[in-house]
Amino acid sequence: MLNKIWNGFLRQKTTDTGWTAKRKGAFWAWNLGWLLAALLGLGLLSLYCAPSFSRQLLFVSYFQVSPLALFNIAPVVILGLVLYGLLGRVVWSYGLTAAVVMATTFVNYFKIKFRNDPFLFEDFFYWREAGNMAGKYVAQIDRFIIIAFCIVLLGGLFLGLFVRGRVKGCWRWRLVGLVATVVAAVGLGNAMSEEYTYNVTTKNITYINQWASTQVYQSKGFVYPFLYSIQSAFPSAPDGYSDGYAQELLSQYESADIPEDKQVSVISIMLEAYADFSDYGIDGLWDGVYENLHAMEAESYSGNLVVDVFAGGTVTSERSFLTGYTDLPTFRTDTNSYPWYFLNQGYSVMGIHPCYEWFYNRENVNEYLGYEDYWFVENYFYPITEWAVGMDDVFFPALKTMWEENLETGKSMFSYSITYQGHGPYATDSYTWGDQYVTGDYSEESTYIMNNYFGSIYDTSNYLVDLMDYFNESDEPVVLVFFGDHKPWFGDGNSVYAELGMDFDLSTEAGMYEYYSTPYVIWANDAAKQVTGNDFVGEGPDVSPAFLMNVVFEQIGWEGPAYLQATDAVMAQVPIINMPTGQYWENGTMTTTLSDEAQTLVDNYNVLQYYWSHNFAG
Repeated sequence: MLNKIWNGFLRQKTTDTGWTAKRKGAFWAWNLGWLLAALLGLGLLSLYCAPSFSRQLLFVSYFQVSPLALFNIAPVVILGLVLYGLLGRVVWSYGLTAAVVMATTFVNYFKIKFRNDPFLFEDFFYWREAGNMAGKYVAQIDRFIIIAFCIVLLGGLFLGLFVRGRVKGCWRWRLVGLVATVVAAVGLGNAMSEEYTYNVTTKNITYINQWASTQVYQSKGFVYPFLYSIQSAFPSAPDGYSDGYAQELLSQYESADIPEDKQVSVISIMLEAYADFSDYGIDGLWDGVYENLHAMEAESYSGNLVVDVFAGGTVTSERSFLTGYTDLPTFRTDTNSYPWYFLNQGYSVMGIHPCYEWFYNRENVNEYLGYEDYWFVENYFYPITEWAVGMDDVFFPALKTMWEENLETGKSMFSYSITYQGHGPYATDSYTWGDQYVTGDYSEESTYIMNNYFGSIYDTSNYLVDLMDYFNESDEPVVLVFFGDHKPWFGDGNSVYAELGMDFDLSTEAGMYEYYSTPYVIWANDAAKQVTGNDFVGEGPDVSPAFLMNVVFEQIGWEGPAYLQATDAVMAQVPIINMPTGQYWENGTMTTTLSDEAQTLVDNYNVLQYYWSHNFAG
C-alpha cells in the first residue's frame, strides 16, 4: 500500500525532470526519515547485543549513564549518513552500515563468549591469530543472535520495497549534508576519545565487577569502547625510533642459552600488597610482624622495588617483571617476555593465582606471555574454595603440588605466581587475624584496618619461611624470588597513612619510598648455591620491577636473552624509572634530569622496549 501511494504521489519516475522543488523535498524527507529511523534501530540493536550477561539490565543502564547511549548510537547514524551522502541510496547506505556494525558486534559477542576477551580495533592486525583461534571453537548461535540478524534483514527488505531510488538533481543537498555530518563526526570523536570521559564520566559499574576488564568494556556498550580502542592500536613510538636502529642496538648482544651445568628452577611469587612498614616508626607495631621477613632477608640477596602503582594496579608490577618493560603494551597477541625465554630453554613455564582467570584478563594474556599452564579458581581451586578466591592456606600447598608434579617431568621449572591474601580493602569493624599486631592509640577504624593488614603480612611470612624449609630439603636446585606488588590500601582517602604521619611528599626520596617501595628477596637452596657457585646473600640494588629479572639472572650467573643483556647497562646507571612521576635514580640520586650519558641509555632503552614489545621473536 505504501509503495503504491508513493509511486502515485511522489516517486513516479526518478528521471522526471519536471519534479517540483516541493515534490523533491518531500521525497528527500521520506528517504532521509526512513534512513534515520533504520540507523537508530541499528544502533539500538548493536547496543542490545553488546553485553554477554545481564543484557536487559545493562541495556537500560546505557541510557542512565550519560552519554553512553549517545556514544554508541551516534557513530552508527553518522556512518550511515556519510554513506548516504556518498551513494545517495538508502538501501545501500543501510546495508553497508548494518554489515559493518552488526558484523563487528557479533564478532565481539563470540570473542567474549569463547575467550572472555572483547574485540578491540587492534585485533584487525592479528587476523591470522583470529583464524587459528576460531578453528578451535564450535559456534553455537544463540537465539537472540538469530533474531537480531532477522531484524536487520527485515529492515533492509522494508527499505528495499518502500524507500527505493534517489532524488535527481539533489547532489548539492547531499554534499551539504555530508560536510555537516563529517563536522559532527569530528566533534563527537574528540569527545569520545577523552580519557577522563571514558574512565570517569561514563563509569558504569552497578551490574559488573569493576576489576574484570572484559566486564568494564561491556559496561560501555560495544561501539564506543571499540572506537576508543583505536588509540591504543597505534601506540606512539619513542623519539628517534626506527626498526633499523632498534635492531642495531639489539644486534650488539647475542642471546645465550642457560648452561646445562647451571640449570636451576626459578620460583617467583608476587605477594599482594606485601610491604615493610617496620622502619616507619609505627607506634605499637608488634616487632614479630616482620621478624620472619628480616630473617629471610638476612640469608638472601634482597633490596627494594620502587614500583609505579599504589594500593592497586597489581598487573603493572607483574607484567613489568615478566617482560622487562616500563611502558607496557596491550598484550593482544604473543609478546616477547622472559617466560618465553624459559620455555624456549626447555623449562616448564607455569604459575598459580587463587583468583579468577578473568581478573586482568590473565587467562588470555598469560598465554601471550608464554605460559604453558596456569592454575586459577576455575581450573584448580574451585573444589577447595567452593568457587571463592583462595588465601595463602591454599596457595602455598598448591605451589608445592605444582612443583612435585613437575618433578616427574624431569624438567627445570620457571613459575610466576601471585597471592591474593593481603588484598584490600580490609575490614573496618572486625578482626580477621586478631588485635595483637598494632596496639597504639589510633582511631577505631584505623586500628581494625592495620591489625587486619599486619596480621595478613605475618601469616604470609610464616608460609614463606615454611616454603624455604621445604625447598631446602630438596636435592633439586631452586631459586626463590618473592616481592610485593604495591603498598596496601589503608582507608578511604589514605586515612590510616595520614594518621601515621606519612604525607607522601613525592618531591623527596623519602616520600617516594613511602609511596612506591616494596621489598624483594632472592633466596637459593643449598643445591642451587652449589650449582651456581653463589651464596645469594647481600644487599641488592633498589630497582624498578622491569629490572628485577636482571638482578635474578646476575645472581644465578646467566647471561640471558639479548634484550636482558642490553638492559643491564641501563639498570647499572639508572636502576629506577618511575613512570607516574618522571623521576629517575641515577647513581643513587633521585632526579628528573639525567646526565647526557644516562639520558642516552634511557632513550635507547625506550627504543629497545618498544621494538621488542611489538615484534614477537618466538
